[in-house]
Amino acid sequence: MVEKKLPARKTAKAVNVVAAPTPTVIKAAMQRFTKLSKSMPTKRGASSRGQDFNEIYGEFNPAEAQAQAARCAQCGVPFCQVHCPLHNNIPDWLMLAASGRLEEAYQVSQATNSFPEICGRICPQDRLCEGNCVIETGFESVSIGAIEKYITDMAFEQGWVTSPEPRQRRDSRVAIVGSGPAGLAAAESLCSLGHQVTVFERADRVGGLLIYGIPNFKLDKSLVTRRTELLAAGGVEFKTNMAVGKEISLAELRSDYDAVLLATGVYRARTVELVGRSLEGIVPALDYLIANNRAGLGDRLEKSLDAKGKRVIVIGGGDTAMDCVRTAVRQEAKEVTCLYRRDRENMPGSQREVQNAEEEGVHFEWLSAPEGFMAVGSGSRVGAVAAHRIHLGVVDGSGRQVPTPIADSRFIQEADLVIEALGFDAEDFATEFGTRDLAVTRSGTIQTREGKATSLPGVFAAGDNVRGASLVVWAIRDGRDAATEIHSYLQSHSRSLAAE
Repeated sequence: MVEKKLPARKTAKAVNVVAAPTPTVIKAAMQRFTKLSKSMPTKRGASSRGQDFNEIYGEFNPAEAQAQAARCAQCGVPFCQVHCPLHNNIPDWLMLAASGRLEEAYQVSQATNSFPEICGRICPQDRLCEGNCVIETGFESVSIGAIEKYITDMAFEQGWVTSPEPRQRRDSRVAIVGSGPAGLAAAESLCSLGHQVTVFERADRVGGLLIYGIPNFKLDKSLVTRRTELLAAGGVEFKTNMAVGKEISLAELRSDYDAVLLATGVYRARTVELVGRSLEGIVPALDYLIANNRAGLGDRLEKSLDAKGKRVIVIGGGDTAMDCVRTAVRQEAKEVTCLYRRDRENMPGSQREVQNAEEEGVHFEWLSAPEGFMAVGSGSRVGAVAAHRIHLGVVDGSGRQVPTPIADSRFIQEADLVIEALGFDAEDFATEFGTRDLAVTRSGTIQTREGKATSLPGVFAAGDNVRGASLVVWAIRDGRDAATEIHSYLQSHSRSLAAE
């Protein structure tokens, strides 16, 4: 299927610039949740959006965005902000948007978030800010994510978004390994502080997970490219096809740079070691998503993972699983089934994404787990998944009910393509980076102390390679925090050298 590009906008939207309102006007303008129902931008119909990889949501018009922002209760304890990993000043920029002060709203938004246009599209707001909105019970939450997206898209159209402009340029040099959300967020912050930043990326494009892991219908790749181009214009240097540990060693980076940040993420797919696991047609989720994204970007692939005409089963219940089932729909799969061992209420992924998948024709087998894979006849290719039903039993130490197989509940589900979306584990980082002095945790993630500092002097780590597989917004938070610590380290180091 040929991926369609979003049409380029020819002209900027007109924005009314208004004078700063008085406190009385602000109070009257807000707290409209009792009179105005929640609404979202228009969502394309399931049959239409299933034919391409374009984003599925439209945009608020200025009046809609202003009215929806005015639903904010401006509560004394903003739980939306508390439960946002970035602690975004959500009530403040909602008030500014409701007052028509969009440029100021953007400035407040970007002060705590390096990439609000990305978070507005892919954050699971129903689990974070919107899910903890005070007015959610009884009145439905404010459309925080859609308004965040609107504000930032408008800021780009109006030319309010600029490349990092430090007050002074410093001599200190920082190497960042990995150009995913953590690495890019750190690069943006460090560049803004005046440091010379070089980002090393092992792939052939900058963006990491944002480029290769997330489908276009959730995040158009042009948005990522737009941000990286701004960083480059601000002085960040990007070196692609540079795998640290192969093309260049960590020791060389430590020698050539004043500080190093490891922000490579975690990509080793978890698998289910069951009978028939070695059959052809059983693939990790990330391999499948990367192949699809590369095809959409125009790359020629040695191995195609197209689901066209196939019966597809995706095993797992997180956001990655939802990305896979919805991608298979767009690749014109014959049928798509999600096999998940818990019920809908216990899915770790966004309920909004589950609803989108159901609308697009995905079938869910709740409370079901695989027990083996079956070949087509005597061949070497998968033809079915043997599974059993699950009962959720007692609560374990994690606070979740333990999935327990139900006796004599075995069933067979035919499949031509099986995608494992079971999460990710850490790489062997000590081997990857060529040093046993890099301390790791029992789970294999990089061990840090006193924040983001690793066991190696001058080397820091942030994102999934420390936290484990998590959300993009957490990676952005970690990258920004790491930049703050690196800045303090470099200042302290410079003072020490000057004293000597």
